[in-house]
Amino acid sequence: MGRFYSRAELVRQRQSWRQQGKVVVFTNGCYDILHPGHIRLLERARSLGDVLILALNTDSSVQRLKGRSRPFFSESARSEIALHLEAVDAVTLFDEDTPRELIAALLPDVLVKGADWSHFIAGREEVEAAGGQVLALPLEPGYSTTNIADNVIARYSGAALPQQTT
Repeated sequence: MGRFYSRAELVRQRQSWRQQGKVVVFTNGCYDILHPGHIRLLERARSLGDVLILALNTDSSVQRLKGRSRPFFSESARSEIALHLEAVDAVTLFDEDTPRELIAALLPDVLVKGADWSHFIAGREEVEAAGGQVLALPLEPGYSTTNIADNVIARYSGAALPQQTT
């Protein structure tokens, strides 16, 4: 199971990993509705190094980026879920619209985003200037949080929600 770090704790831990010669991989996102595409991206990212850091947008950051109806799950719930993923070693939160400041403080060896963000990867310049690698990994076809949310809303709008069994 991974560990949750405050920003200051993670910066200190990054120094320790650097001294141990560990390759640190960093990725980020909302991870609002976890789906197989997320899992596979995280597994591919983790395979690139010794430690995978997942930085999650805070609730307020998600709302600014995605609208008032999001996130579907709170930052604490999203963090808890992420910490239980085998590929994830460290989880932290960032409240900015991009994780550029956090990335600049950590300077991971590898910065990873999904290919849908290849046009803009926050922190690219900082990581590359420090000798790190920046990768846009291919996405798993058929998985999109926005599409999943839209399908659920369309399916149940105007219809009675399914009954839960206990």
